[in-house]
Amino acid sequence: MKNLISIYFIIINIIGLSSMYIDKKKAIKNKWRIKEATLLAIAIIGGSIGSIIGMYSFRHKTKHIKFTLGIPFIILLQLLLFYYML
Repeated sequence: MKNLISIYFIIINIIGLSSMYIDKKKAIKNKWRIKEATLLAIAIIGGSIGSIIGMYSFRHKTKHIKFTLGIPFIILLQLLLFYYML
């Protein structure tokens, strides 16, 4: 079970990182974009670390308060939840 949970978090964080990269590339090319709600949903379901790494690595969504405050807040909530689950 622990192994399955670890694999889930690795995959969802890779998805979070990748989604920031893909959305940034599409923004540069003025193409169809990933919805902000989708990017935030990925963070909420466990991809927050990958999302924040992608945000700052690719300089994407760093001027949006919804992301600069929202993603760290999601991380804080997830850490608190993890702490209380232990």
